[in-house]
Amino acid sequence: MRTALIYSFNTHNTSEVARLLKEELRDYDIELINAEEVTGDQLLNYDNFIIGAPTWFNGELPNYWDEFMPEMKELDLKGKKVAIFGNGDQAGYPDHFVDAIGIMAEIVEKLGAATIGHFPSRGYYFEKSKALRKDHFCGLPIDFENQPEHTAEIIKKW
Repeated sequence: MRTALIYSFNTHNTSEVARLLKEELRDYDIELINAEEVTGDQLLNYDNFIIGAPTWFNGELPNYWDEFMPEMKELDLKGKKVAIFGNGDQAGYPDHFVDAIGIMAEIVEKLGAATIGHFPSRGYYFEKSKALRKDHFCGLPIDFENQPEHTAEIIKKW
């Protein structure tokens, strides 16, 4: 099964998480794809995706994902599995903590994909998140601003 790790190569924190994930999953065949250059045809060549979706501003996807959305929304992702990770700032943006994970999960689920890699919300301190489903996030939340010391540990758990 082919797996793509898709993230912006130009984002510092997201790139760091992708590097740690690639190292943790070193026994698997994972191909790195720059989210700023990805195409729909390229995505269809993979069975599984790990998507980096950091939250920008007040709960938005980064503009490179917005630019790809019209093409992405035309894809049939039935049978694909998608794990999503994202960076957020629970103290600075407590009403939008890792919203991009939830936005991306909703999009890929509407296209037929199954989201995997849900992560417990215990230990995070925020008000609201579009990524929250009951007591779990629908992906892996990373907070370099407030909990950088937990990053490697939660990646191992994920």
